[in-house]
Amino acid sequence: MRALQVALDVLSIEDALTIAEAAVAGGANWLEAGTPLIKNHGMVAVKRLKAAFPKIVVVADLKTMDTGDLEVEMAAKNGADVVGVLGLAEDMTIKRAVNSASAHNVKIMADLIGVGDTMKRAKELERLGVDYLLVHTPLDIQEVMLQKVDSGLNELKGLIENVNIPVAAAGGINHETAQVLKEAGVSIFIVGRALTKAKDVTGTARRFCDLIGVAVEDDTEEEPPLQEIVKGFESLPTPFISDAMKRFGAMRGLRPVVKGKRIAGPAYTVKTLGGDWGKVVKAVDLARPGDVIVVDAQGMDVAVWGELATMSAIKRKVKAVVIDGGIRDADDIEALGFPAWAKHVSPNAGEPHGHGRLQETIACAGQPVCPGDIIVADEIGIVVVPRERAFEVFKKAMEVSQKEKRYKEGIKEGKSLSEIFGL
Repeated sequence: MRALQVALDVLSIEDALTIAEAAVAGGANWLEAGTPLIKNHGMVAVKRLKAAFPKIVVVADLKTMDTGDLEVEMAAKNGADVVGVLGLAEDMTIKRAVNSASAHNVKIMADLIGVGDTMKRAKELERLGVDYLLVHTPLDIQEVMLQKVDSGLNELKGLIENVNIPVAAAGGINHETAQVLKEAGVSIFIVGRALTKAKDVTGTARRFCDLIGVAVEDDTEEEPPLQEIVKGFESLPTPFISDAMKRFGAMRGLRPVVKGKRIAGPAYTVKTLGGDWGKVVKAVDLARPGDVIVVDAQGMDVAVWGELATMSAIKRKVKAVVIDGGIRDADDIEALGFPAWAKHVSPNAGEPHGHGRLQETIACAGQPVCPGDIIVADEIGIVVVPRERAFEVFKKAMEVSQKEKRYKEGIKEGKSLSEIFGL
């Protein structure tokens, strides 16, 4: 792997976003919320970067020395993909950071800044489970001692040859040293002032990418058809998808009418007033085969769906219905085997006045749902995946699935959960 990581060691979020936009246009594929930026603005800086660049790897340079689990969780919940910890930290702090990272589907980069025996500590950190190592020459040393990260090139080469995880380098990297570091085997090039102070950030980033071999990926060529993504989601339980979305997207308070069902499909949205089911049955006529009808019925216990609507939906090949409100005829719906989720089961039905709207953004059980968003539902719950992030979330959910398999294998081998997670 090769990455150009832009160290946004600035004080203003707006400055960071401006520099990041220009650097990404030049091919930068990792963005770092630098320590000064985080100290000045907190986790808001991480959240803003991820919101602006959802497809770019965002690094939170926390330089964590203590409370590894808590700080990693904070960063992960605000959008970080990689969290920086100090290699000088106690082993238990590293273990807790690694465990928290695994739980929240993020990676750990251990910074060897200030470490005496870097080779020894690098091997220890690798055994503790960190994902990346960082060889880092501090700014103060650069300015006073006039040393840069390539000053100890032989030591850097030796370290890279003796570990099996990617090594990052930081500390005065410029166009001249980048090629040398590439030849030494560096995988992640962390560039600060050479980019943030550049007159042409985009052009400078492009030249770095050319030097170190970072290619700009074309996501449109990689993404499979929507039908394949939907089929993939149907193979995954909702907790895996929730983990992949860092605990966002789950609806609250809805229960399955029919047990044992798992579905995924594009949302056809309905907003209705109280027990008015006119627009709901109209949605059955207009929805495409495979759609999931999602109804915002304001959480009321008056039913807007029943046996007849279910029979019509089955005939038109609607995949499922999700209702933030009431449903009736639950016994008949169960006999028909139609996947349905609702907040209430009630014998009372409303009237078909036809008020409301179709195919607009709604709020359903605490989650915004746009037409075409992917709804994944099973006996455990319901998760809303934004359409534009569907492929990204699916890939991350598959990674969660693989980790779960490894944990299960460990248990079968006789390990306890505390042993697996190093608790």
